[in-house]
Amino acid sequence: MFTGIIQAQGHIKSISEHDGDARLLINTGNLDLADVAIGDSIAVNGVCLTAVELGEDTFSADVSRETLSCTVGLDSLRTVNLEKALRLSDRLGGHLVSGHVDGVGQVIRFEPVGESMLLMVRAPHELSRYIAIKGSITIDASASPSTMLIRMTSAST
Repeated sequence: MFTGIIQAQGHIKSISEHDGDARLLINTGNLDLADVAIGDSIAVNGVCLTAVELGEDTFSADVSRETLSCTVGLDSLRTVNLEKALRLSDRLGGHLVSGHVDGVGQVIRFEPVGESMLLMVRAPHELSRYIAIKGSITIDASASPSTMLIRMTSAST
């Protein structure tokens, strides 16, 4: 489980493909890996990945073909947002999110509204029945305004 609050920005340094799956080598920037062990989860752009190798300031994670098919941005060398998994003793500064990706939405509006930003995302129709009006949804964003209003619409609207 994660809070959805970005702890650091890292960079995908390399991608090795294996039969449609991929192994990512990620430089963790200023994310401290001292308390991370092989098998621990780290969210990469909100996607829960398992550390399979650890370096001083890097980790590797295997990404399945299924995960690659329902995410954006894990298949190219780029900057990524990182968050270590929660421990039961951690303070929750955000929301509880699983990091398991169920689909990809489409941004249909992103515009200023006073001091905030309005982000309108069209969710896949098959997921709309699972979206709570005041629930939490993680959205990968490279820049996160301090205040954002999010309006979800179903794919049929």
